Amino acid sequence: MLLLIPAMILSSCGSGGSGKRNSEEKDKLMESSYNVKLLTVDPGHFHAALVQKTMYPQVSPDVMVYAPEGPDLEQHLGRIASYNSRTDNPTNWNEIVYRGPDFFEKMLSEKAGNVVVLSGNNRKKASYISSSIEAGLNVLADKPMIIRPEDWPGLEADFGKAAEKGVLLYDIMTERFEITTILQKLLSQKPEVFGTLVPGTAGDPAVSKVSVHHFSKLVSGTPLQRPAWFFDVEQQGEGIVDVTTHLVDLIQWECFPEQILSPSDVKLATAKRWPTIITKEEFRGVTGMDEFPEYLGKDVKDGKLHVYSNGEMIYQLKGIWAKVSVTWDFMPPAGGGDTHYSVMRGSLCDLVIRQGAEEAYVPTLYVENIKGSTLQEFTGKLRAALDSLPYDSLVIENSGSKALKVNIPQKYRVSHEEHFGQVTERFLEYLEAGKLPDWEVPGMITKYYTTTSALKMAKQ
Repeated sequence: MLLLIPAMILSSCGSGGSGKRNSEEKDKLMESSYNVKLLTVDPGHFHAALVQKTMYPQVSPDVMVYAPEGPDLEQHLGRIASYNSRTDNPTNWNEIVYRGPDFFEKMLSEKAGNVVVLSGNNRKKASYISSSIEAGLNVLADKPMIIRPEDWPGLEADFGKAAEKGVLLYDIMTERFEITTILQKLLSQKPEVFGTLVPGTAGDPAVSKVSVHHFSKLVSGTPLQRPAWFFDVEQQGEGIVDVTTHLVDLIQWECFPEQILSPSDVKLATAKRWPTIITKEEFRGVTGMDEFPEYLGKDVKDGKLHVYSNGEMIYQLKGIWAKVSVTWDFMPPAGGGDTHYSVMRGSLCDLVIRQGAEEAYVPTLYVENIKGSTLQEFTGKLRAALDSLPYDSLVIENSGSKALKVNIPQKYRVSHEEHFGQVTERFLEYLEAGKLPDWEVPGMITKYYTTTSALKMAKQ
């Protein structure tokens, strides 16, 4: 059991700086009885901190952080400090920081842990992944692992190298832990309720996933300050290869559970991209910067920033038509937040997730377009199906002549931020087992082939 002692944030400097990390700290880290020691590299995105919003019995509280000087690092350390100092279930992380331009080389040379956590500038991520795997380190990477079509062959090779080295490479797919998505998947596997997944068409896909996100938002109750590079698609990635990673993953995970997929199963039909236009005032509000940086000049037109954060693709996966769409608005409506719409069309009903104003922006599962039986008969079948699942207190409510709503108790409502802890726990299980499920690596290879191929098509 961990002792709740005051945590510290320690610093040392790289070349050109002053100070030096106490070697006893590193020795203590390596001699620890914990099985897992985290190496956080260049944490430019708030998701890096969310991995540490909770603690894990097998993970050392001492975390090595390697990063350049700058606001990204300071904001990351501030978030960890807020978790350590919160009143409710505080964490006990001890961040041991190396600051300097040679931070990544220092991490590789010291190898003071065994799991590299990557969540930051996506332009650098492909290189970070390759070098970390080559060094024999496990990698837990925020999505997306890659943002350019030309990086896909290298990522495929990295998975092969990871197998040779006996290490794991895994991306953080939080949406698999959202309760409405879980129930949608489980009910689609009940033929007495769902029937079978219809093939669909390009104009009316069998599966659609639509996601709306916002540049201005709250994280852990605090207004989020984004780095300016987040608005540069050459560093963050275009929308069609960023958030769509989650949506493509869910289509694979729900429609073909635990099946081994390959890029040959994917047939792209159409792909498109379009910008979100941001004023200088809006940019200042989320970055704190009065002017657009020089590297964003290529995207500034008539004094406004054009960010290609939106994208859509329509494709076939093993003959099933699917649509994926992501949109970024600047700010959510009052009381709202990021939203998700999802539909799986079956021969007996459609399983639909809505998260709009009518649902008070809470993901809600509907069973719609009921066919082949009366509403009363179908309600009985749905009740039996729900009772067979490992979730109690699920309530069925009428929602029209051919539709039902599944009301989910609050105890199953886990926030997006908490999903990061759930993904990390799953990764730690795989780490202990020494391998990922057989279908996971082929699934990741296929997923990133889909997103990067869609970007290539959209830009043609």
